[in-house]
Amino acid sequence: MYCRFFALKEFRVIAFTHRNTSLDQVGRYHLEDESRLARLEHLKVIAGISELVYLSTCNRVEFIFLSSFKLDTPFLNSFFTAFNPNWNNSEIEKAISQAQLFSGNEAVSHVFHVAASLDSLIVGEREILTQVRTSFEQAIQDKLAGDTMRVLLRKVVESSKDVYTKTAISRNPVSVVSLAYRQLRELNIDKNARFLIIGAGQTNTNLSKYLQKHGFKNFTVFNRSLERAQELASMLKGNAYALSELGNYSSGFDVIVACTAASEYLINPDLYAHLLQSETDNKVIIDLAIPYDVHPEIYGKFNTTPILVETLKQAAEENLALRQDALLDCKTLILEHIFQFDEMFRGRQIERRMKEVPQKIREIHETAVNKVFAREMEALDPASRATVEKMLSYLEKKYISVPMKLAKEILLEQN
Repeated sequence: MYCRFFALKEFRVIAFTHRNTSLDQVGRYHLEDESRLARLEHLKVIAGISELVYLSTCNRVEFIFLSSFKLDTPFLNSFFTAFNPNWNNSEIEKAISQAQLFSGNEAVSHVFHVAASLDSLIVGEREILTQVRTSFEQAIQDKLAGDTMRVLLRKVVESSKDVYTKTAISRNPVSVVSLAYRQLRELNIDKNARFLIIGAGQTNTNLSKYLQKHGFKNFTVFNRSLERAQELASMLKGNAYALSELGNYSSGFDVIVACTAASEYLINPDLYAHLLQSETDNKVIIDLAIPYDVHPEIYGKFNTTPILVETLKQAAEENLALRQDALLDCKTLILEHIFQFDEMFRGRQIERRMKEVPQKIREIHETAVNKVFAREMEALDPASRATVEKMLSYLEKKYISVPMKLAKEILLEQN
């Protein structure tokens, strides 16, 4: 049980994960790259949020933010209306019912646990830390977040690295990608199998490296950005096309690997039938996107073997059972880092609130010299006047540092 950190009381998290909703529903909260920034800027203004980080992975979407508002029904109604103005009341109520809500120190603790993969579908996988870091850095770069999230990120990264190196949680590491490849390997796919890679992001790149390492060599890559498709195809010694050309592809396939940031299905039954080119043998579809890239009707209409994030849950649960003993060590280590972050955050708050002190003291200094004691200063010879000025400057610096130090000591003693 965590003690209460009053300094952290404005932290908030609204999360949609594999723990509280189906993965296809998590996709409702995904933002495409083209509209992401504009929609988050709108959300930040309308919901009265001071700093906002948006995290989206293959099994979670989270809003990490600072707000003085409580996560009550009126706020959540306002929040989701701003997030998607096209949603009706029923859709907003559904979002509220699916959301996991964290406030104050529980929100901070949640972020630390997510980054250390303790809340992941695959406990112990390290990819989530990269995703968390990227999300925070993107928010800071886009000016959606500032100094507080920067300080939080620094401690979260430090804490997660400690978890990975000082505990057994990541021993014999697995990931969504490695589990997907493991299931594919069990199907005994021929090394000359034709792979259609839809999307050239990090997930597909990682899976492609597995495939190449184990002898697969027939790859065709499609991506929204042709340049990114060419980069991945070059690594795989395959062919590259823009995603818009997928409907013209006529060379057939044996395996589709799909993972893009699209908000709608990229491959519907009609397009899938075209890609088949009248072939009737069993095809493997690996869809690791959230929301899914391949329409689910395809699995009932055609001869397919799907490998989906949803179907990897059983393997993920077996992985968790092997790591239970390490979880307590991880949580203890994380709590130490949360204490340290609380102290850092308190110190930063003091610095912010006292940033006007130097200017105020400078004004007092100038008033004393130029008004209150102006006549006395004029009566001094140049050497004496210089000595007085030097003494006042010395006192000015000390007056700035002393209250800062005392304020920090008082707050830390209260903590």
